[in-house]
Amino acid sequence: MPPSSRRITTQSQIKKRSIVLDGHRTSLSIEDEFWNAVRRLARLNSESLSSYVSQIDSQRETGNLSSAIRLEVLKEARAGRLPAFSDE
Repeated sequence: MPPSSRRITTQSQIKKRSIVLDGHRTSLSIEDEFWNAVRRLARLNSESLSSYVSQIDSQRETGNLSSAIRLEVLKEARAGRLPAFSDE
């Protein structure tokens, strides 16, 4: 099958999430897979989800928080620091 006719068959749900960052409630829209992965990374680092996401937020240079989380998950997965996990 030519690359241009490949279709992604996995459906991913983008959901609106609320989280408290540095004492302020904020919301973001992100796929379940990335949300589960960032929760897993927070646990692996013995941090609360809010604390871990606050670090991601404070280190991002551009873009929105959802994109920054996706990039962090990708970076950690490429570095081998995100072990395989099942849906949570």
